[in-house]
Amino acid sequence: MVEVKREVFGHMPPEEGGGEVEKFVLQSGSVRVEILSLGCIIAVLETRGRDGRFADVVLGFDTLEGYTRKHPFFGAVVGRVANRIAKGRFTVDGKEYQLFLNNGPNSLHGGARGFDKVLWSPQVLPNGVCFFRLSPDGEEGYPGELKVWVTYTLNDSELAINYRAQTSKTTPINLTNHAYFNLAGQGSPDIYDHEISIEADSYLPVDDTKIPTGEVAAVQGTGFDLRQPVELGKHLKTFHLEGFDHNFCLPPGRARRLVARARHPPTGRTLEVHTTQPGLQFYTGNNLDGSLKGKGTAVYPKHSAFCLETQNWPDAVNKPHFPSTLLLPGEEYNHTTWLCFGTA
Repeated sequence: MVEVKREVFGHMPPEEGGGEVEKFVLQSGSVRVEILSLGCIIAVLETRGRDGRFADVVLGFDTLEGYTRKHPFFGAVVGRVANRIAKGRFTVDGKEYQLFLNNGPNSLHGGARGFDKVLWSPQVLPNGVCFFRLSPDGEEGYPGELKVWVTYTLNDSELAINYRAQTSKTTPINLTNHAYFNLAGQGSPDIYDHEISIEADSYLPVDDTKIPTGEVAAVQGTGFDLRQPVELGKHLKTFHLEGFDHNFCLPPGRARRLVARARHPPTGRTLEVHTTQPGLQFYTGNNLDGSLKGKGTAVYPKHSAFCLETQNWPDAVNKPHFPSTLLLPGEEYNHTTWLCFGTA
């Protein structure tokens, strides 16, 4: 049995257009989630350890003020296009589009005011909440009026996130959730004692601006071979890696499949990620620097969390041999990701 509660979280400042931000609390016997109508943000996610105690395992803020300031997309749904588009430029139906550049020479996670920074219209469900918004034609430079639904449902220890969209003009779309996890509990200093595995035979090498080079490289014999669990801190040292911020290419097909697993041996907490998406961006919080004050006055230094962002491949709109991100009028974008929590 899942309980759903609804309450006011705060009000957007006038310069952001005002409006009431609501918080939706989904609670089962083993998981408790708080989700905001601002950016569909997962603000709290509490799950049990081996000792039966709950801990909040996602980074974020205690108040709305934290989320209205600049932050690295904590817990948010990002779009229209998650990840990077090279030079913020692409061509659809013979017309070139230029996006806002917010990540060096590239456009990242939807631009200056992406889906993470806007209010969504909520509808309470028996075991979750569905958020809707209409992205106007031309918003952030993207073509077409886009209708988007993001639905969170909790079933015991499994949180499902479903993304649906329809467009009036051909447009690229790539939606994901950008939750930052630390299974030791948010505010823990690092993730080096986590074990990570990713079911991917290949990954996308990137240039110095994090844009894929176009090569699809085998993980075999490299530091990107995570098909068997590795202890993250030791693995980074062994392969002299600064961290991960790379797309892993998942087995093809649109069926639900297990794609990644994280485990924190000291507490026993585990996270399994299942998805219908073709890619998984594994990010180890390389750009966190301790400057943000998070929940309970916690600071978030480098490598204090990881993201497992199920999505399409980055810059796919500019690389014809990548799985397409283009959505055509009359078609429906529909993807689901399942986050399954437990102990082992």
